[in-house]
Amino acid sequence: MNRATVSLIAGVAALAAVAGFASVAEPEASGRDTAKAATQMPVERTSLLCPGPSASDVAETAYTSYTPVTEGADTSGRAELAPAGEESADGSEKGDKEEAKKAVLTPKEPGKPVTGEVSGADAPALIGTAEGGSAPGWTVQQTTEVPAGTGRGLLGANCTAPDTEFWFPGASTAEERTDYVHLTNPDDSAAVVDIELYGKNGTLKSASGEGIKVQPHSTEPVLLSTLIDEPQSDLTVHVRVRSGRVAAAVQALDDKLGGDWLAASADPADSLVLPGIPKDATSVRLVAFAPGDIDADLKVRLASASGLITPAGNETLHVKAGMTAAADLGDLTRGEAGSLVLTPTEKAVPVVAGLRVVRGKGDKQETAFIPATRPVGTRATVADNRSKGSTLSVVAPGDTAEVKVTASAGSDDGTAASKTYKVKGGTTQDIEAPVPSGLKGSYALTVEPVSGGPVYAARTLEISEGGIPMFTVQTLPDDRGMVAVPDAEQDLSVLQK
Repeated sequence: MNRATVSLIAGVAALAAVAGFASVAEPEASGRDTAKAATQMPVERTSLLCPGPSASDVAETAYTSYTPVTEGADTSGRAELAPAGEESADGSEKGDKEEAKKAVLTPKEPGKPVTGEVSGADAPALIGTAEGGSAPGWTVQQTTEVPAGTGRGLLGANCTAPDTEFWFPGASTAEERTDYVHLTNPDDSAAVVDIELYGKNGTLKSASGEGIKVQPHSTEPVLLSTLIDEPQSDLTVHVRVRSGRVAAAVQALDDKLGGDWLAASADPADSLVLPGIPKDATSVRLVAFAPGDIDADLKVRLASASGLITPAGNETLHVKAGMTAAADLGDLTRGEAGSLVLTPTEKAVPVVAGLRVVRGKGDKQETAFIPATRPVGTRATVADNRSKGSTLSVVAPGDTAEVKVTASAGSDDGTAASKTYKVKGGTTQDIEAPVPSGLKGSYALTVEPVSGGPVYAARTLEISEGGIPMFTVQTLPDDRGMVAVPDAEQDLSVLQK
């Protein structure tokens, strides 16, 4: 037996030992394939990270945590949201460790929201972990009201899972904007991150955006205007993690138009859906970016309440490779529910995209952002819905679809309720979602497709403060509460082959 053969057998044996001797058996001599299809199982652990909510002394932030009831999940479980620790230059934690890690809120059983509140500019970023029955579909909403100052308005964010890459079309370093990228590291080792910026003419060189170190269990806000010299009205931000993993979100604050969180776009794709444009939007701006080396030509359509229509004067958008393109679409919804649908005119080229949406007029304007998002998939949930001011938008860009919408119990009191709706193909419907009977507090909405084509969804939460129509929009991508587990069995004979 030669040395290569011995090395191969040794490597296979080591791999089998690490994997617990789990393998899929080779087909039997009869030709029958013994490999079985993967089984969908509830996830057993979920991590979520919430960025530091605001630098304003007058900010008021509410957190709402919710886990939907999942069939087959563990009957026991736990979840916790605790402040990210502050790190010194040498990586050691500052201050009293026990106080730093005190949980902001501790969710209880699935099916009922749990809320918490913080005030002022010192509210930290949060690191959350859910295990067992609390993990599948766990969602946390962070909602901040800032009544005055730069970025005043309603800022909402779905706390997100850590990852290694994020795209943010729609950021800006214009003079009236103050945009920060918040990077939060949940792990025990430091993460190293590059922030790449792309304007209308391509890559913007930035040595200070390279090799940003995010200490363990900490957060790092990066002001975009410090990374480049010249102001840029429309930017695409690419967060790329060299080592480790982080959660990333962009806080976009405008001197006159308010502010909100800009969530990451869905992964680059040739067709995108941006759901839930408020029907009274006074201005909608589309920003898109093609990451590859091929130009993209996109067909722009609005899925309205009555069907797919093409905005006059904005029938298509040309996106040059490696450059950020933007188009002002005006008040294209014109009093009807709407979602933007982007598809290739001819050649399929992956892109990312986002919308900046403005409501109100004059000095009473407010801004929110809608990124391209994944479909609802198996199930999607959004927390912090209130008795007034919550609107659920569902779009079926292709075939007609039927969806089930469930309102959870209230955070203080109330009984869950469900209702099924039909959404005609090519349309967006603002659904009059069910509300828990006897509601006290806030509640969660869960959307589950029943039949038909894929659906996309978004929730608008609005309040009125001093005549300003404050609002925020959160999309509802699949919650990834289920995972495919291959059906494997022990097969020691693999070591003899």
